[in-house]
Amino acid sequence: MSLDKVEVNKRKLEQRMSGRINITFMLNGQHHMLEVDPTLRLIDLLRNQLQMTGTKISCGIGRCGACSVLIDGNAVNACLVMAYQIDQCSIMTIEGLSKDGELDAIQQYFLEEGGFQCGYCTPGMIIAVKALMNETQHPTEAQIKEALSGNLCRCTGYGGIIRAVQRLIAKEAERS
Repeated sequence: MSLDKVEVNKRKLEQRMSGRINITFMLNGQHHMLEVDPTLRLIDLLRNQLQMTGTKISCGIGRCGACSVLIDGNAVNACLVMAYQIDQCSIMTIEGLSKDGELDAIQQYFLEEGGFQCGYCTPGMIIAVKALMNETQHPTEAQIKEALSGNLCRCTGYGGIIRAVQRLIAKEAERS
């Protein structure tokens, strides 16, 4: 047996004994390899170890959407995902939307249309809209409301949020 294989087997044994596992994933376009506790939630990994604090913790049981992130393009509640489940996945948080210091169009329209107030739910709402736009270019108002239904906002009444999404859709239609 080669020395490399011995080292790999030794490391695997150490991991099993320590209860930790290796995961490899993309986060906002950056490759990561980490050793994590198998009971670690994705929300805790993002916020506490990777400093992605735009993803908020609120209910902790998947009802509010404040912790929404994209995993392989699909919106999920990070409080319900274990860190080991993201192995070999691509994750996008709110921090991953802006490019070269410029806000994503979704973020810009949220600002312009008053689609936020306290801002706590805003990252999750924006991620939900990103997932919707990944799925369909010209969603109806009913589809917008359905896409946002897993995200709670206690401040805005949703009017500015819906207007922001409708402006985004109109802008996308102009480009097509």
